[in-house]
Amino acid sequence: MERRRPDLDNDRQSSQPPLTPRSWRTRLASGLSVLLRLARFFWRWLAARGAAVLDRKAPRRARMLALARLVGGFAGAGIVLLAIWTLIQIPLTPGIADLKKAKREHPSVLVSVDGQTLASYKRFHREWVPLERISPDVVNALVATEDRRFYQHHGIDFHRLAGAALRTLAGRIEGGSTITQQLARNLYPEEIGRKRSINRKIRETITALKIEHAYTKREILETYLNTVPFLYNAYGIEMAARTYFDKPAAKLTLLESATLIGMLKGASYYNPVFNPERSRSRRNVVLAQMSKAGKLAPNRLAALQAQPLGLDFERQLEARGPAPHFAEFLRRWLIDWADRHDYNIYADGLKIYTTIDSRLQAAANAAVKRQADALQAVADVEWAQPGQSLLSTSTAAYAAMRPRVTPFAHFWRAHPELLDAFVRESSAYRNAVAGGADASATLARLKSDTDFLAKLKSDKTRLEAGMVAIDPDSGDVKAWVGSRDFDLDQYDHVARAQRQPGSTFKPFVYGAALEAGIPPDRKYPDRVKEYRLPDGGTWQPRDIGPASGRMMSMAEGLAQSKNTITAQVMEAVGPAKAADFARRAGVRQSRLEAVPALALGTSPVTLLEMASSYATIAAGGIYRAPLMLTRIEDAQGRVLVEFSSRSRRELPRGASEELIAMLRGAIDHGTGQAIRSSFGIRADVAGKTGTTQDNTDGWFMLMHPRLVTGSWVGFDDARVTMRSDYWGQGSHNALLLVGDFFRGAANRRLIDVAARFPGERASWFGAGLLDWLDRMLHGHGDGGGHGTPLDALADGIRTVRESIERVQREWEALQRLLDRIRGVFS
Repeated sequence: MERRRPDLDNDRQSSQPPLTPRSWRTRLASGLSVLLRLARFFWRWLAARGAAVLDRKAPRRARMLALARLVGGFAGAGIVLLAIWTLIQIPLTPGIADLKKAKREHPSVLVSVDGQTLASYKRFHREWVPLERISPDVVNALVATEDRRFYQHHGIDFHRLAGAALRTLAGRIEGGSTITQQLARNLYPEEIGRKRSINRKIRETITALKIEHAYTKREILETYLNTVPFLYNAYGIEMAARTYFDKPAAKLTLLESATLIGMLKGASYYNPVFNPERSRSRRNVVLAQMSKAGKLAPNRLAALQAQPLGLDFERQLEARGPAPHFAEFLRRWLIDWADRHDYNIYADGLKIYTTIDSRLQAAANAAVKRQADALQAVADVEWAQPGQSLLSTSTAAYAAMRPRVTPFAHFWRAHPELLDAFVRESSAYRNAVAGGADASATLARLKSDTDFLAKLKSDKTRLEAGMVAIDPDSGDVKAWVGSRDFDLDQYDHVARAQRQPGSTFKPFVYGAALEAGIPPDRKYPDRVKEYRLPDGGTWQPRDIGPASGRMMSMAEGLAQSKNTITAQVMEAVGPAKAADFARRAGVRQSRLEAVPALALGTSPVTLLEMASSYATIAAGGIYRAPLMLTRIEDAQGRVLVEFSSRSRRELPRGASEELIAMLRGAIDHGTGQAIRSSFGIRADVAGKTGTTQDNTDGWFMLMHPRLVTGSWVGFDDARVTMRSDYWGQGSHNALLLVGDFFRGAANRRLIDVAARFPGERASWFGAGLLDWLDRMLHGHGDGGGHGTPLDALADGIRTVRESIERVQREWEALQRLLDRIRGVFS
């Protein structure tokens, strides 16, 4: 929920009285009336001159004079119309205040709940440096090459403009833009326009004149050199100096300065990395211009032009921060919010406070890297060899063997048609064919391109992962890892990727059954059964192993993740109720197809939705939308807006607590036992593993009273999967990420490991009364958000309940300690 701070809204409003609709219409009508009178006068004048030209009885000299007046009238009208159009463009170009703001842009900062910087929102990847920290050779080369009369004109060089016009008419197209006009284009490409046109030139000229009024000449040079692009995501002379010569702009030599200034004519065409000869030739032109302008001694020119480029190229990677996918997810929302409230996240220096805990984020990053790297080794080795035997149940054995094999060698030999399909789906193939190239020849050419094929294979066989952690008591998102490496894969596997959840969807089926009154100990036969579908087809779900034939309770069926039992429970409650339970829990964006197979997680969902849903269960059935922001402050520290998550009871408390107990069984003696056996986690946790068909997706969801964590493991292209059934299961891949993360967080005491889920509640006085009040406050309906008296009372009740339960646990622990002491002395 967003709460605006109305006392600040007026700070950004103009002090001028608003233009009322009536006054606006009056001024418009008056202006149109004047234009109409002028148009009528010109038409009459044009008709009179035209009649004089066409009058055959008039003397030839009089007719020629009338024609000259007619042509002059048209020219004058054109000039008047151009002037009017120019006046209309003035308010459509950036104002003086905008120009001054552009120079002093302050990026907004994303801050964690523990005060650490997560990201900075910069318009470009650059470091602004004052003119004093830029080599004088750079300035001399710029002025000599781009605008020799820079210090004499006021934004427009009419002498150069006339010369450029004459040369253009002669067939040699040449630009006449000054440094100030180029700066206008660099700062405001959208407002001024990108296509060559008279309208763009008019706006560019107007903006240049405004810039000359707003800035001094030194400020114009400083702003220009800090905003011009130099390829490789390097903006400004400082980043360019580091990228191409591995030094700051202050230490650029004359030759290096000339090379970079030479790129301004066409950065790609004169790219010194890929086009060194062109770049060297252009550099020498810049040196010649400097010599002509008196900035370089003529006797040094030839020797300097003979020198090599001397590049020391290294890409300058932008600092991503610890949660780049989270920051990008918020960026889109923040831009929209800022636009609606007259702010700019790239310039206004906002402080955006999030719910992310940087310590938990660091633990999540480390866990994903460590475990996903190990699982990548498993995939590389298993797909490298023809045999299908399981090498080991430990990732260490695969990591040791990885250097001795060619990753995925057998996979590509066994699936040649898949390689062809991947090539045909590539942008290189599609662009070539769209341009008229022969399809077969293009396929053959790309398959023979070693570098292209290596990158394609690497991208397709890169194992990906996602992880998110949520506090169920508040809805706060505490950690968010969207992929293994943001620089290699910007696709967010937390909030954007929709994948089949497999068996992690099963708790919603069992929850619907509990809600319908079916007890956890209701038994069903473990046997394969055929189900008739509405379209006349059949569905026969099976498990990896054979059916036992014995009777199993719902609790055992969920703990062992039995498809045969889950299908019968789904038949009992119906797909519609299971889908409704999932939606109320938190699967609210993805479309759920209410069919029997939904029981096994066939409808794709996002990891964020699944984590939110499990958080609802962990909170006893109270849904809280995932909360990512707490407040936004301006550069002066004034709070602009605050955020909180509304709480609402969506699931019955009893059904939620029974479901938690059943999912605790999945950890204690079911498919999630590795959480305890491999990672030594002894806290009160519950959870569920998930695996989709052909080992395409691996999932694991872990619930703790203070933190719910979910992870997904798989390949971006579902046609590539883990090879063995063992490593393809969520219990052996996604579980490793969560187990590693939770263990690290617990060891650092970032989680209250002593917290326990609510158990039997009727043993203490007042429990029934508190439950009744909780139902009243969180019952279905539109009310009950934070900020109301009912919410305050609900929070108070929850705090009292937790305090009483904590006292109970401490008393029980004290009793056990006393019993041990008695045992020692008895």
